[in-house]
Amino acid sequence: MYCLCSLYFTKLQIGSPPKDFHVQVDTGSDLLWVNCIECENCPKESDLGIPLTLYDPKASSTAKKVGCDDEFCKATFTGQTDDCKTGMLCAYGVKYGDGSSTSGYFVKDNVKIAQVSGDRQTTSMSGNIIIGCGARQSGQLGSSDQALDGILGFGQSNTSMLSQLNSGKKVRKMFSHCLDGKGGGGIFAIGEVVHPKIKTTPLVKDPTHYNIELKSIDVNGEEIKLPTSILDFIKKQKVVVDSGTTLAYFPDKIYNQLMEKIMASQPNKKPYVVEKMFKCYKYSGNIDDGFPVVNLHFAKSISFKVKPHQYFFQITDDEWCIGFQNSNLKEKTGEELTLLGDLVLSDKLVTYDIENQVIGWTDHDCSSSIKVKDEESGNVYDVIAQDISSSHYILNSRMILGLLLSLAVTWLIN
Repeated sequence: MYCLCSLYFTKLQIGSPPKDFHVQVDTGSDLLWVNCIECENCPKESDLGIPLTLYDPKASSTAKKVGCDDEFCKATFTGQTDDCKTGMLCAYGVKYGDGSSTSGYFVKDNVKIAQVSGDRQTTSMSGNIIIGCGARQSGQLGSSDQALDGILGFGQSNTSMLSQLNSGKKVRKMFSHCLDGKGGGGIFAIGEVVHPKIKTTPLVKDPTHYNIELKSIDVNGEEIKLPTSILDFIKKQKVVVDSGTTLAYFPDKIYNQLMEKIMASQPNKKPYVVEKMFKCYKYSGNIDDGFPVVNLHFAKSISFKVKPHQYFFQITDDEWCIGFQNSNLKEKTGEELTLLGDLVLSDKLVTYDIENQVIGWTDHDCSSSIKVKDEESGNVYDVIAQDISSSHYILNSRMILGLLLSLAVTWLIN
């Protein structure tokens, strides 16, 4: 049995005295939450080999539970005020695309962070952040399979850690990630990256996701036809960029054309199906030499090049599977989603500039360094990738890509 699981996570410190928490970094959600001491169905151990920690607000001298009459709660849940009574907590609930969910209540506490102070140097700082105290988990979040302490959402909502740090004038509302698809690890940077330079495309207005406008797709220069309808003349073909998802998803008509052109590059090799979903090949050479490059073209003439090693994943020495999937993901409107996950985002510096409502990227060696700007002094500092551990290993006969992400730039965890 094979399962592709691409996971980027980092370590935070929360509370007084501070305790370590390992959380997944997710650009597709808006909340920082961790498993709470009274949690139901929380995993007790993780097959990632990391220690799991339960957050106990009573054990932190700086923790303060958020009431339902708090301004934060009123602004976040506009319909909750009618049912609010003195002493009631501000509750939250989040459901993710895989069907798993988390629910609990909000707590305000210190999150220990660090600020870049020189080339490869940081100084300690802290911020008061409202976080979710996870009291009940369901689905995959309750399993020990790749279990973590919680999720760090980097969406655009006011509940996100980025927005809260920005409102406290600690950081700018922009961040970047560089995910090393070969060796694991990478860089996550809050603030302005000045090198390498990137080109940007506008964000399509959507408070839920980071959406950009797709203009065309080609495979080694051969264009594929995008779905057209009467609505397409007034609707933009949107693509979601989401670091919390592993694979890339396309609507039926796009997916079928992509697969046809990819498979046509190896007419003498017949693909076979693994786990009833992955089309796979036996291939012993360099995968980039045997299959075509896929180019996605976006508004403002910016292209996203996906090389074969960025859309194939390896499950044995000579066994490769395609990481493109037929999209069953739909928005509330019923419109099919096109989504780019970690596999195709790897080996690129991707920047989310919420202040200017653009996203940009460039190919980059994510095991190397980037240059960032300190907003207070104006100085530019060198930040190097920090690997936490190996990214590729086999566990219980399942192939897992445990790709780890270390925070850098405007805030870093010691």
